[in-house]
Amino acid sequence: MALIRWNPLRDLPTWSSVADLLPELSFFRGGNVDDGSYGTFWSPAMDIVEHDDAYVVECELPGLTKEDVKISVQGNILTIRGEKKSQHEEKGANYHRQERTYGSFVRSFTLPSYVKSDKIDARYVNGILTINLPKAEEAKPKDIEVKVK
Repeated sequence: MALIRWNPLRDLPTWSSVADLLPELSFFRGGNVDDGSYGTFWSPAMDIVEHDDAYVVECELPGLTKEDVKISVQGNILTIRGEKKSQHEEKGANYHRQERTYGSFVRSFTLPSYVKSDKIDARYVNGILTINLPKAEEAKPKDIEVKVK
């Protein structure tokens, strides 16, 4: 009986071109690439930063108006939802490539219990949604002086 060294890459599928690889990667964009498109699912980029007194969520929403975005807090879940609508419809235009995505999105985050949900503030300026989530006093760091005797 001959021993054969196991190679974990041996059983992976091989692709002859990038076009063969696209169906395997469709989960990155959320769409179905079998029809040659990337679908209409999109998810905006977000940053979440913790400061001493608050958490700040920044969300890139280019091309949306404040009416296109809804923010809600239910229990300890912050939900941001919206829809990016197609800006124009051209009759007789033949698109050779369309990379801009349109459609709705939903992003949800679990908030810590010490966020003051009644004091949450949101601003939308130049395509950037900024949500300020203030912390309760008991959650803020406190300096304690050390006495030397």
